Amino acid sequence: MHVVHVPSPQDEASRHLMRDRGQLQKEVLQHCDRMRKLLATFGCWDEVDHKHFAGRLARDEVKCHDGAPLPPEMRERLLRECERLALAQQQLAALEKTRQASLPAPARQRRDDLARLKGIGEVGASRLALELFWREFSNRRQVGACTGLVPQPYDSGESQVDQGISKQGNRRVRALLVEMAWCWLRYQPDSALTRWFNERTQGTGPNRRARRIAIVAVARRLAIALWRYLKDGEIPEGARLKSA
Repeated sequence: MHVVHVPSPQDEASRHLMRDRGQLQKEVLQHCDRMRKLLATFGCWDEVDHKHFAGRLARDEVKCHDGAPLPPEMRERLLRECERLALAQQQLAALEKTRQASLPAPARQRRDDLARLKGIGEVGASRLALELFWREFSNRRQVGACTGLVPQPYDSGESQVDQGISKQGNRRVRALLVEMAWCWLRYQPDSALTRWFNERTQGTGPNRRARRIAIVAVARRLAIALWRYLKDGEIPEGARLKSA
């Protein structure tokens, strides 16, 4: 039997603050990238900036590689892309203004505690507080299993090997923890986690695969350390807090 932890309606709804933010950021990048590729088909390498490109396009200042004006069909399509880009930017700016005030009080407290540690920003702390640490964990194994960063063993007869991580649970949290683990190595060089990573990867040289395997283990250990920090106030060994 599997124990299912069902989030409250408030916890479930609060997740969409950060998920919507990430989706809007993705849409902004997609619109800009799409316009660059469309311009490249006409040999135009103008910079697609967020503020002035739409005006330059409306004034017909964007030219092909030979100085000829863009075809009307392409110009109209780019103008429509600019309108969608402006809408996504407007919604993202409005969300940023209200996001922090919209966080529930418990999640806001968890976010503030996490953001006190060097290497963890306000956005990453908010995502962890809303996506992972709304749960009540009993031990470190539950934390690791929830993130999907635990090894998945294969045991058949005399064959006992690990098949890699299970990749169960929330993929957003898993990707965030791996990214946060790299930041932890940079901003917490004296911590026990960083020393553990350096010892495991010392002598591997340019072997990137060994570093990628080790960083997954760091991400799992970091999640457990942050859970203990929020639960018991135990600062990760060797970690430093931000100055006031």
